[in-house]
Amino acid sequence: MNVVPLPRVLVEPIVAAALREDLGRAGDLTTDAIVPGDLSGRGTLVARSDGRIAGLDAAVLAFELLDSSLLARVHVEAGSAVVAGARLATIEGRVRALLTAERTALNFLGHLSGIATATAGIVDAIGGQGTRVADTRKTTPGLRALEKHAVRAGGGSNHRFGLDDAVLVKDNHVAAAGGVGEAVRRARAYVGHLVKVQAEVDEPSQIDDALDAGADALLLDNFSPDQLALAVKHVGGRAITEASGTITPATAPAVAASGVDLLSVGWLTHSAPTLDVALDLDG
Repeated sequence: MNVVPLPRVLVEPIVAAALREDLGRAGDLTTDAIVPGDLSGRGTLVARSDGRIAGLDAAVLAFELLDSSLLARVHVEAGSAVVAGARLATIEGRVRALLTAERTALNFLGHLSGIATATAGIVDAIGGQGTRVADTRKTTPGLRALEKHAVRAGGGSNHRFGLDDAVLVKDNHVAAAGGVGEAVRRARAYVGHLVKVQAEVDEPSQIDDALDAGADALLLDNFSPDQLALAVKHVGGRAITEASGTITPATAPAVAASGVDLLSVGWLTHSAPTLDVALDLDG
């Protein structure tokens, strides 16, 4: 899988903030007291369970920010499937830097690999059906770029990154406007011609109102697989169709079989289990 890495300029401020949070006001008291400043060594990042890898760039950067002279060798690419015991990267440098950055590095690596692993689980469950798995904006504050990159590493697709790159008319917008059609018409008149407009519909009766007003995509919220199939047939390719609402690896195949273009899965970024990873220090 070819997953283009995020630019360092996006990753570094996030990793630096995490290190500052951990270092607090006085630095790593434990390591500074025990480990000589001139002691060098080698540590290996390893997977303790099977999964899909993401976040290695952030993990390695945590060490590099504390020791610019260290040598890092990454053994797997983002998006790689690994088995328990797999060596992910080898880091050589000052032991103080290795131990001080350890928890920050593992937090990023475990969390982001967990997202990639969960995404891959749903992608594999619906394999061959032509439906894509997408994330949402239900991300950890400050980590959106990394978490959405992890979704891509798991074989998924990204929904909008923020409020400014697309329109998504939700139920409260509909309530404020007095109807889904009116909400879409206002949005369509307000944004530029390159901006997509998606409307959330909670029931089949709203579909035509949204389409007639110019919606480019429909978010079919909490529709059953049978309802989704009827909705997809009714839309007939006039808009992108996206299903949302408690989609898991167990339920995803039936949802995808309805013919929708996308499955929207919010828990990938806010509740995916962390992948078990560790740093093993030589000697």
